[in-house]
Amino acid sequence: MLEGLPPNNAAHMMRLVCDETRARAIADLVVESFEPAETAASAFETDTPLAGGGKAWMVEVYFGFAPDEELLRELVAAAAGEEAAGAVEFGRTPERDWVANALAGLTPVRAGRFLVHGAHDRARVKANDVAIEIEAALAFGTGHHGTTRGCLLHLDHVLRRRRPRRVLDVGCGAGVLAIAAAKVLRRRVALGDIDPVAVAVARENARLNGVGAYLRPLVSRGVERAELRAGGPYDLVFANILAKPLRRLAPSLSAVMAPDGEAIVSGLLAADVPGVLAAWRAQGLFLAARMDLEGWASLRLRRGAGGRRAAGGDRRSVAMTADRS
Repeated sequence: MLEGLPPNNAAHMMRLVCDETRARAIADLVVESFEPAETAASAFETDTPLAGGGKAWMVEVYFGFAPDEELLRELVAAAAGEEAAGAVEFGRTPERDWVANALAGLTPVRAGRFLVHGAHDRARVKANDVAIEIEAALAFGTGHHGTTRGCLLHLDHVLRRRRPRRVLDVGCGAGVLAIAAAKVLRRRVALGDIDPVAVAVARENARLNGVGAYLRPLVSRGVERAELRAGGPYDLVFANILAKPLRRLAPSLSAVMAPDGEAIVSGLLAADVPGVLAAWRAQGLFLAARMDLEGWASLRLRRGAGGRRAAGGDRRSVAMTADRS
């Protein structure tokens, strides 16, 4: 699990060894508490056995600034208890190629008709694949993370029954979702991110994938840029970010959606889903389908009665089967 890209000047880090449940909770809470462009967290299994069985997990959080250690211990305590907070270690990080290190050894990832791959795996692309090529040097969310893959699977499902005319990708990162939509629809897709580096990366990835004419990424927090608002009303909105901004942005994003529009939102742990659904339900959108991959939930939301019927009312979600081929 890697949430966010370590900042280019990530000279500081926090490290902790614990069990998987607490590791994921800590990484999620810490990253949600800081700006995405300044902080990233990684949680992964180690070879060290735990006393009660299973393997220990390592949490590493990278910062582009000197962090407030007391505040971070308080966040860890809130997520995993005082014992975990006392075991936190802080230090400086050596210079390294963050992206290449994070993506070393990763293989192509399939999500329905979509295949996310690097240049060295072009030979694996099949005739009917919608291939999205992302190089290690241009990666801010590559499809290897369960949130991005879940969104692609939702998109594949949407495209089986309709062809959205206007699409928006908020918090676009590397631009994977916008590129996927542009490749299939062959039309312009609006996209933006709060991080100027991510916007530059998305622009280059669009060019690399032959859809540069369709994508003009902008630096924007949600749809604060007038150009993004003017591009609506949108038939499909992507927001692969985190729970807190998904709740905060629900009113502004729903406001730019078409009456029959759909939203694909992700970046959620299971515990985040009820709060996010409540925020979007207040705007008249209801759960149509839910995807759970690698501990992350991705939701497809629809307006009005259609969403309520698809989701069985407000009380339950519809599980989608993940294509793991």
